[in-house]
Formats: sequence, structure tokens, C-alpha cells
Amino acid sequence: MSPLAMRNWVPQVWPLRPGKARNLTLLFFLLLLAPLTLCAQHFNGDKALNYAREFVAIGPRWPTSPGHLKAEQFLRDHFKHDNVEEDTFTANTPIGPVAMRNFIVRFPGKKDGVIVLSTHYETNYPLRTINFVGANDGASTTGLLMAIADQLRGKTLDGYSIWLVFFDGEEAIQTWSASDSTYGSRHLAAKCGRDGTLGKIKAFMLADMIGDKDLDIERETRSTGWLVDLVRQAAHKYGYDRYFFQTEEAVEDDHLAFLDRGVPSIDVIDLDYGPNNSYHHTAQDTLDKVSAHSLTIDGDVFLETIKEINQR
Repeated sequence: MSPLAMRNWVPQVWPLRPGKARNLTLLFFLLLLAPLTLCAQHFNGDKALNYAREFVAIGPRWPTSPGHLKAEQFLRDHFKHDNVEEDTFTANTPIGPVAMRNFIVRFPGKKDGVIVLSTHYETNYPLRTINFVGANDGASTTGLLMAIADQLRGKTLDGYSIWLVFFDGEEAIQTWSASDSTYGSRHLAAKCGRDGTLGKIKAFMLADMIGDKDLDIERETRSTGWLVDLVRQAAHKYGYDRYFFQTEEAVEDDHLAFLDRGVPSIDVIDLDYGPNNSYHHTAQDTLDKVSAHSLTIDGDVFLETIKEINQR
């Protein structure tokens, strides 16, 4: 149509029956809202919090306690239809030999390699006399991984296989030291080194104490740089920048056993828990301090980071 014809053109309007007009109006709004609906899809932090609530209801779960056996059974029951390995071992501790158990839940992928997402699930042995339930410290991230499993289950993943690992014995039995801490991760890293699995791990990501309502995830300075960058990019994509890496600190945690063996590893941790860190390792570490909103942020960022690792 020429410019002159366009200036003289008058659009033709045909009258619509009322019912048809309503249908077209509804269709217009559905099309308009569809992109917004797609963008609004987030990780289900409420489900993660519900799992954490069930786990906290077990009570304290320090090694050798009845609660510890209940925690093991809780994980066993939840993952009974999945490909789960119970990695049992005996730890030499200051109180003597202690039976411990890691849980490894495997979800197969199409690419050759593994991404590990991990947490610890037990509570602190020295705090066994104060009803320490570790709602943030252990339970929140156990619930997080359980909810992530719900999104992985029942399909072959397009990227690398994903292993969800629930470590036992992260906490010290007496006093934190290189030999009295991280029993489960040190055992599994050594085992993976012996059986050749270690070389298949493309990335190891640890979640620790990140259910805190006042979320402030620090940059752990020994973590692998490119993994830190991917987590930062994932947080930025969702507009979560203020919750990540405003401070930095070196942290001894379950990632070090893998990092020391050459596996790219990151500790995603919030060590600022309560005013002046006053809730950490106290009886105040209760479920009311944990937030579905924080767990939504965690899940969004972990799942986006997994996508980025697969594309790397």
C-alpha cells in the first residue's frame, strides 16, 4: 500500500456479536498475561520449608542419638523410590568409633558427568543437652534438596547427572578441627577418589545455613572462582544480587574435601545468623527463623547455576 493510500485508508469495522466480542477480549488478556505467568515460575520454597518442618519435628539428631536414627529413616523413606545409596562408615572420633551414614540420591542425565548438590543433615553433638534442632543449620537445606529432588524425579535430565548428597558428621564431636569435623564429606571424597568417581564430578555445590529469613550469603574465598561467578550470574538473573556475596570469608566446611582433590567446588553459606550471629549453634536455631522466601531464592539460584554449568 502506498503512503498516500495509507493516509486515505479507513479501517473497516465489522460489528461483533456480544458473545464473540467477550471471547476475543478474554483471549486478548490471556495472551497478554501469558508471558507474565511464565516469568512468575519460581522454585517452590514453601514445599522446601514444609520438608524442613517435618525434619525439625524429629528433634535433635546428633550422631549416636535416637533422633539420628529417625533422621536416617526419614531420608530412607522419602527416597525409597529413587536411586539412593546409603554410604555407611565408622568414624574415628574423640568419643570412639561412631557409626555414620551419607545418603546419595542419583538422578541420571544425558551428558557424561555429575553435578553434586549437598548438605549435612545431623545436629551438633556438643549441643546435645540444649535441645538444639538445627532448623537452619542442617534442616533447612535438607528440605531444600528434598524439594529440588521433586523437580528432578521421573525424567532423564538433558545435562549432567545430578547427585543430591546428604552428609553425616559435618559437625565436630568435641572441638572443631581438621580431624574432628566433616566426617561424611571426607569419607565420601576419599571413596570417590579410590573408585574413580571423583574425576566425573564437574562441580560440587554445598548448601549450608541458607534458610535464614535475613538471607546474606557470603562469598567463601576458597571456592572455585568460575563457580562463584556462575552463582553470582544466576542471582543477578533473578534480581537477587543483594542476597549474595556482599561480604567474604574463608570457611571450613564439607566442600574442602572435594576442593582439595581438585574438584571445582563452592560453599554457599550464610554465617551471619541472627543479631551478631547470636542464633548460630544455640537453642534459638528454630523453625521460626527460617523463611520460604529465602528457600525460594536458594532454589532458583541453584537450579539456574546447574543450567549454566551444563552450558559451560
